[in-house]
Amino acid sequence: MDSLSLTPEQIEAESFRIIDHEAGDHDWPDRQWQVVRRVIHTSADFEYASSMVFSEDAVEKAIKALKSGGGIITDTNMALSGISKDRLKAWGCSVSCHVADADVAEEARRQGITRSIAAMRKAAADPRNRIFVIGNAPTALFELLRLSTLGHVTPELVIGLPVGFVGAEESKNALASSQHIPAFITTMGRKGGSNVAAAVVNALAIMAGTP
Repeated sequence: MDSLSLTPEQIEAESFRIIDHEAGDHDWPDRQWQVVRRVIHTSADFEYASSMVFSEDAVEKAIKALKSGGGIITDTNMALSGISKDRLKAWGCSVSCHVADADVAEEARRQGITRSIAAMRKAAADPRNRIFVIGNAPTALFELLRLSTLGHVTPELVIGLPVGFVGAEESKNALASSQHIPAFITTMGRKGGSNVAAAVVNALAIMAGTP
């Protein structure tokens, strides 16, 4: 097959065919697999086929949250850029990131905390924000979990995929064991990233369809 002659749609379809073939038999329900294979498509990493974790009915709850027009918060502008906005706008979903806001930078400096923590506090203070997408900073996920435990925020969905060697695995373990998060999608271990987190949102948005 000459890849240079393929349209973007054909390239994507062929990529998913390869992923389905190489993944082989698996136990993922169809809707969860739609998320997992888009993550694999984004990362070219088949380890996600065995490391991703979904809370009970997470995909169904996520689609419901999207269709209700829940505000989506990301922890990085990279994740913000990677999320396809058109489908989400059709449902009334806004997508925001506060980490580069001037007031967040000032609050972080004043309190001696990371901008990721300050940005999460700002996001949690707005009740319109109900979907939290964390693909980089473990501190952002830890802070979101702390705020939810205190009852300061009630996320409908947390996509928790921080990446790295310090705190990333621990923050995802904390998410998976939290009693205050009704729905989550994460992965075990150190892997993750803003591109992977965005891929999860895009998979969910595709399944939500259009109004």
